[in-house]
Amino acid sequence: MIKYLGSKRRLLPQILAAIGALPDVRTVLDLFSGSARVAHACKQAGYRAIANDHCRYAAVFARCYVAADADLAPLVQSLLSELSKLPAEPGWFTETYCQQGRYLMPHNGARVEAIREAIARRAFEPLLEAVLLTALMEAADRVDSTTGVQMAFLKQWAPRARGDLELRVPDLLPRAAHGNGEAHELEALDAAVALPADVAYLDPPYNQHKYLGNYHVWETLARWDRPAVFGVAQKRIDCKTRGSAFNSSVRAGPALQNVIDAVRCKHLVVSFSDEGWLRPRDVAAMLQRRAPVFVLACDNPRYVGARIGIHNLRGEKVGAVSHLRNREFLFVATDDEVAGTRLRALGYEPANEASALA
Repeated sequence: MIKYLGSKRRLLPQILAAIGALPDVRTVLDLFSGSARVAHACKQAGYRAIANDHCRYAAVFARCYVAADADLAPLVQSLLSELSKLPAEPGWFTETYCQQGRYLMPHNGARVEAIREAIARRAFEPLLEAVLLTALMEAADRVDSTTGVQMAFLKQWAPRARGDLELRVPDLLPRAAHGNGEAHELEALDAAVALPADVAYLDPPYNQHKYLGNYHVWETLARWDRPAVFGVAQKRIDCKTRGSAFNSSVRAGPALQNVIDAVRCKHLVVSFSDEGWLRPRDVAAMLQRRAPVFVLACDNPRYVGARIGIHNLRGEKVGAVSHLRNREFLFVATDDEVAGTRLRALGYEPANEASALA
C-alpha cells in the first residue's frame, strides 16, 4: 500500500482486537477509509468490510482492496505485464508533475502517463480498473520524491526516485467468510445514513490539512481529468474549493457528532489523536450519547514532517519540534456487558474513569 499520513498500520492489532471483543460482528463499516488499510485488515480477518471515502483515489483503493477479490489476480498479472511493455508517452502529466513539479522523475512520469492512458482507452469494468489503477499508483509511490505527502516535493531527487517504475499485483484477498466487500465514494454523513453494519470504525481528519491536498497527484491519476493546477506544488485547483467540515476547527465537532448520531451500527470504534481539533475527552462525550464508552491510549511516533524538523522557504533548518511522539486514542462505544468485560481485559478503561482523559 502507499505511504499514507494518518495510516493506522501500527494500530491495526489494537483495532482488530477491539472489534473482536464485540459480540456477533459480521459486517464492519469504515467511514473514512483513506488507503483502505483498516478495511483490508477487516476483510482479511473474515468480516464483510464496507469502505467509504469522499476522495476518488481512496475509493479506487477501496474497490481494489475491499470490493475486489483474489480471483482477479491472474488476469491482473497478465494485464500488468502487457501494460509494463508500453513505451513512455510524455505529455501533460509529465510536464505538470515531473517537470513543473518534481514528484516523479520524467522517465517514470512518462511511463505512468502511457499506462494511465492505456487504462482509460480500454474502459475496463470498474473493479478491474480499480485494481490496475492501484497497481499504478503504488508503483509510482515506490519511486516518488516526497516525504510521503504531496503538499510539496523534495528539493533534491530522492534516491528511490531514480529507480524504474515496476507494476506489481496488489495484495488482493479472497472473499471474506462473512460476504462480499463494498466500496463507496460518499460524504461521511451520507454513508453513515445509507450503509448499515454491525460496527462502524471512524478515523476522521484531525486538523486543517485536507487529504485531497495531501494526495492530489493520486486524485488526478484516479480521475484522469487534466485539472487546472496552482502553486509550486501544482495542486489541483479544486483543492481550493472541495472542503470538509472536519478540516475546520469550528465545524469539526458538530460534523463528528452528526456522524456519530446518524450511523446505523450497534457498536462504534473511533480513533483520534491528542493533536486534533477536538480534545479526546470531548470525543468520548460525543460517543456517550449513544452508549457507554471505553478508551485505550496508545503511544505513537508523530508524522514524518515532525521528524524532519522546521525549515524556512530556503530549506534551512530554523527550529526544533517540541515533541516526536503523540497519543492515539481508541474509543469503543457499546452497551454490551460481555464486550465491556473483554475490553477491560485488553487494557481499556471506562471513559469516565480513564486517567488519560483527565
